[in-house]
Amino acid sequence: MAIRNIRLDGDDVLRKECKAIDKMTPRLMTLIDDMYETMYEANGVGLAAPQVGILKRVVVIDIGDGEAYTLINPVIVEQEGEQEGEEGCLSLPGLQGTVIRPERVVCKALNEDMEEITVEGEGLLARAICHELDHLDGVLYKDRTLDGLYSVNPPSED
Repeated sequence: MAIRNIRLDGDDVLRKECKAIDKMTPRLMTLIDDMYETMYEANGVGLAAPQVGILKRVVVIDIGDGEAYTLINPVIVEQEGEQEGEEGCLSLPGLQGTVIRPERVVCKALNEDMEEITVEGEGLLARAICHELDHLDGVLYKDRTLDGLYSVNPPSED
């Protein structure tokens, strides 16, 4: 496993649509392992393949609830409710913005064994799923903010 470089806002790869995955390969498994290691090293809760420069439809998510999710070719098939909250992104370090997301989502995807799975998420998990799936279509959370971005570490006023 290796820590990969996280692409930052302004990198063209973050604005491109990703390609579907049709089979598990050793190279894809290495990518997934590297994505988890990179996400944990950066203290993130999710990471999408384009964030490490790979235009494939795969994301990893771990919100700290004891379960990690690998989602290959994920699609949200159901959503309900609404939540407004702060989001950040490993590709936009030091910034946050307020985004409205569904309160609950149902996502169908393939797991590492290329078996179909269904993940139901509420609250933070629903937010993370929506945020990471946006990356697969070249959308960044800053495109969805209500009032733009702000620094999470504003300079002190001495």
